[in-house]
Amino acid sequence: MARTLLLVDDEQSVLDFMEPFLRQEGYETITARTGTEAVRLAKEKRPALVVLDWMLPEMSGLDVCRQLRTIGNMGIIMVTARTDEADKVIGLEMGADDYLTKPFSLRELAARIRSVLRRIDGSETTVEQRMVRGDLIISESECRVWKGDREIPLTPTEFKLLTTLAARPGIVYSRLQLLQSVLRDDYLSDERTVDAHVSRLRKKLEDDPAHPVYIQTVYGFGYRFGDRS
Repeated sequence: MARTLLLVDDEQSVLDFMEPFLRQEGYETITARTGTEAVRLAKEKRPALVVLDWMLPEMSGLDVCRQLRTIGNMGIIMVTARTDEADKVIGLEMGADDYLTKPFSLRELAARIRSVLRRIDGSETTVEQRMVRGDLIISESECRVWKGDREIPLTPTEFKLLTTLAARPGIVYSRLQLLQSVLRDDYLSDERTVDAHVSRLRKKLEDDPAHPVYIQTVYGFGYRFGDRS
């Protein structure tokens, strides 16, 4: 069955640019031109992935991204003409899985869509498997995480990052290793993308994100999961 993509942009010309190519790539597509319409369609159609413009009428792309993360486990690629690194980090911290700057090629868009969908598919297993790390319970088959009695909602990328690190407590991973094993990109991405995902993950998991217990920085090398097995 073809995967459904929700394409969100206030310019019809951009939607007309993306939609025919992505249909040729084998996806079903639905489109929205406002933030409000995007949220409504996401709730109704439950797309596998959303290609989401930053600047939208009625509701910004960032606000849409926040709401999408409460709806379900769907991929989100933010698309924007904004090129500042700070903007990229903000988009990732709001829950986006990836970030694409205009103008972009259709082949690059398709490659990034495949990459995010692989992350979602890669976190789905058929056999129940759980890891217990301190007061964290990580269910790999359900793609769910609990801290004590409270469930922690994670994006597909955050979940893959957490399971990769938690599977081998104390082992240090470089940013490049995490890019390759967690993000599994078809292109060489900015290693600071990992920092943005780690920052967001810490805010969700740690009692004090400034002094993390779970996702620890090893300065000059990368990250490790605190040995709490």
